[in-house]
Amino acid sequence: MGCGLTRPRGTARGIGRSLRLYHGDAERAAAMDGLYAQFLRLGALAFDIGAHVGDRVSSFRRLGARVVAVEPQPGALRALRLIHGRDPQVMLVQAAVGDCAGTARLNVNTRNPTISTLSANFIRATEGAAGWEGQEWDAVVDVPMVTLDSLIAAHGRPDFVKIDVEGLEDRVLAGLSQPVPVLSFEVTMIQRDVAGRCLERLGALGDYRFRLSLGESHRLQGEGWCAADAMWAQLEALPQEANSGDVYAMLGG
Repeated sequence: MGCGLTRPRGTARGIGRSLRLYHGDAERAAAMDGLYAQFLRLGALAFDIGAHVGDRVSSFRRLGARVVAVEPQPGALRALRLIHGRDPQVMLVQAAVGDCAGTARLNVNTRNPTISTLSANFIRATEGAAGWEGQEWDAVVDVPMVTLDSLIAAHGRPDFVKIDVEGLEDRVLAGLSQPVPVLSFEVTMIQRDVAGRCLERLGALGDYRFRLSLGESHRLQGEGWCAADAMWAQLEALPQEANSGDVYAMLGG
């Protein structure tokens, strides 16, 4: 759905950089497909929360899944429409996702829009952190906010949910009141507490087991799925230089 949001000035160059970075590497795309093929089959339903310019959407579609792609940034939504807008198996939703419906203020990093965020705590956590030097959130835009529960009510229960929303992952999961088979959420070393709250929320929703994928490796670490306390121990032990990754959660894994 569209809401006619105005794109902040200066974002076109940043979105172009994202398109080159995320859509221009065949080896990376193949690794991504190999990872998600473990969770998605032909006809499955995937939610991409924080779709940005849609590289995960492309992977999900190559695997034959239907996709609900949710992205609040007007510039990124324009790219998504150009790439996926004519695909009847992709539903584009221009919104942020959180713990309640309404309106939220998005802090836009026009030079590096992939880390635009609703979280003021995320921005504060980057201050003085190695690897985050020179980042500036120099524009704001008000965006609609929905919940995972409302997306499920509108589109059906997903087989897989990918969550990458720059420090608001715990609030996304707070808006989910039922377990889904598999999901992933981003974790950053500057905000491990957010990941801890995600683990707690998932523990309240169901019998989840977890695995970690570091950076953009698109490979699951370790030999098998582990309990939440073991995953938290893994996250605590990571060096700050690990920067970021994704925690995968499987119901009864």
